[in-house]
Amino acid sequence: MRFYKNCLYCDDALSGRTDKKFCDVQCKSAYQYQQSKLQPERFYNKVDNQLKLNRKILKEFNKGGKVTLRAELLMDQGFNPNFFTHYWKNHKGEVYLFVYEYGFLKIKENNKTKYLLILWQNYMEHKSHE
Repeated sequence: MRFYKNCLYCDDALSGRTDKKFCDVQCKSAYQYQQSKLQPERFYNKVDNQLKLNRKILKEFNKGGKVTLRAELLMDQGFNPNFFTHYWKNHKGEVYLFVYEYGFLKIKENNKTKYLLILWQNYMEHKSHE
């Protein structure tokens, strides 16, 4: 067993138990936070952070419930269309991807890539058209 003579976080001298590693709970917490920052971001956090960012961006651009805009506008803000929560398929077979209540459909208009943004509607809860 290794005995520590100084706090692992602030390096102050320790007193008390021989196996003590930290001065107090604040140093222990700060040390654990510091160590977690050294670890690569967990996959769950990456996905969760991207979903939150996507939702924020879609909400910002879709104040009226339905809007079409250039893909670059979304991408420049950090939007990533590969991260979504669910999808809805309309009667035409178009698949809208959703980030919670904000939906988007990639379209081509005048040879430019755009996104049609919509809001989730109650009728979408019913079985999608197959």
